[in-house]
Amino acid sequence: MTVKRIDVNSDVGESFGAWTMGADEALMPYLTSASIACGWHGGDPQVMRRTVRLARTHGVRVGAHPGYPDLLGFGRRPMQLSPGEARDYLLYQIGALCAFAKAEGLTLQHVKPHGALYHVAANDRSLSQGIAKAIAEVDPTLILVGPPGSEIVKAGQEAGLRVAQEGFGDRAYNEDGSLVSRSMPGALLTDPDAVADQVLLMVEGKARAITGRMISITVDTVCLHGDTPGAPAIAKRLRERLALAGVKTMPLEELLVGQVS
Repeated sequence: MTVKRIDVNSDVGESFGAWTMGADEALMPYLTSASIACGWHGGDPQVMRRTVRLARTHGVRVGAHPGYPDLLGFGRRPMQLSPGEARDYLLYQIGALCAFAKAEGLTLQHVKPHGALYHVAANDRSLSQGIAKAIAEVDPTLILVGPPGSEIVKAGQEAGLRVAQEGFGDRAYNEDGSLVSRSMPGALLTDPDAVADQVLLMVEGKARAITGRMISITVDTVCLHGDTPGAPAIAKRLRERLALAGVKTMPLEELLVGQVS
């Protein structure tokens, strides 16, 4: 019998200055991978170092979470970028987090675009190619994280990168596999067992759309947003339910061993 496996990740390190976002210290013990903000949509130098150090303490693998330069909009507002601009924006942010990881004795595992950059690039071939090119230039061993079957995943494969397809445990899905807009009722799942139910379905290659219809989805990693209300309790319950179901959790680096792009 094949043992089911999954990576559990979260977007963290998104506080900056006197402003706090999420509950990173309470959430980190339940993660296997952490995507850390790089100072543009959230985070600042001290938060970046502190978050890398926190991940190291809990044995969590770290990755860069670059976004649009939009602190006020938390990187969730689309911007017009050329592929060249996207490439340079990614190089800048990944480089910053690489420095903090090195200072704390760690290396980066992955790169996951944030917010609007993630969702726009998922359907934009040229933008995704700019993102993938930047990652390949920094370190071709880095894993690129994106939505299943998206342009991000395709661009990563074309660039010779390892890729990880991501599902969202705390977000509702449309029948076409896209996420329900945050502005719509029911878009965010906050009940720990409802999130666990969704992730357990994803491990089996499916998800229940907001309409109730079952859809197919292939994921290597599931994300729990650090700013979702009650995120630590959700993550704790998810890990309990995964263990009870015999699903093994592990970081992407271990999960994707042997993947050839």
